[in-house]
Order: sequence, then structure tokens, then C-alpha cells
Amino acid sequence: MSPQANTGALKVELGRRYRFAASHRLHSGQLSEEENQRLYGKCNNPHGHGHNYVLEISVSGKVDPATGMIANLADLDGFVEREVLELFDHRSLNEEVPAFRDKVPTTENLCVEIFRRLKSFSAAKLERVRVEETNNNSFEYTADDLMDSTEVGAHAEGNKL
Repeated sequence: MSPQANTGALKVELGRRYRFAASHRLHSGQLSEEENQRLYGKCNNPHGHGHNYVLEISVSGKVDPATGMIANLADLDGFVEREVLELFDHRSLNEEVPAFRDKVPTTENLCVEIFRRLKSFSAAKLERVRVEETNNNSFEYTADDLMDSTEVGAHAEGNKL
């Protein structure tokens, strides 16, 4: 018997890619100026620095026999636009996104925050969020990892812009 015969419908995962530009300064109020400079290097510049981020999300669900889709792409795109892109694109994450007023806007923390914002998409289950910060650095967060709003840890960007 085929797997779909057991479930009645095929489960499929959909990946979608978005882009946004934002700036941030890596600086922790819990550390001294010297510790921030040592830990974050150039990324601790008081004026901040920016990235052209690539956001990839994966959602899963059963294929609707009537539409042949797990989710309407226009609905998904509109949701991501409202919940993430309108709020993050061409913004200073430290200064303009309330979630990062008291949290270092590392890309690890950015992944967690984006996941938190998108997990309520009702048409499909959010499986993972992946954020590419540079050609060398990308970070991924999955539903299995969901934790509270505490900081996720040191930033792997290091001294490379």
C-alpha cells in the first residue's frame, strides 16, 4: 500500500525565498565596551552596518485535491510581507524593530524572531526559517528548536562583513 493511501493526502514541503535589506549593530548591554569590541569586532561599529539578507522559509501541509497546492502562494507572500518584510526591510534592526531593542540582533536571533512571527500562518505548518546574511554565513531555525524569547547566543558573523 502506498504512503498516500494511508494518509488520504500527500504531504509536501514548500520552500519560498524572499529578500530584504537591513542594518544592525552587534552590541550587548550586558558586556563592557571592550568585551563588545573584542567579541563583535567591526560589527560593533557604533554606526552599524547593513546586509542584503535572503530569507528562506519552508512550510508543509497536505496537498488540497481541488487546488493541487498546500498553500496559496499569494496568501503566503502577503503574510510574509506583513509579518516580516514591511517591518524589517530598509530598517535599523536595533532602533526600529522592538524585538531587538533589548536583544542583540544577531542573525541567530533574527531567525528565531522571524520564525516566531511566521508560525501563525494558518494554511500550512512552518517547518523552518533560514536566513543568509552573507555568502559565507547562513543560519537556520526549525520548529523543533522553538524556545522562549531569550537570546540565542553569540553571533557567528565574527569580524567578517
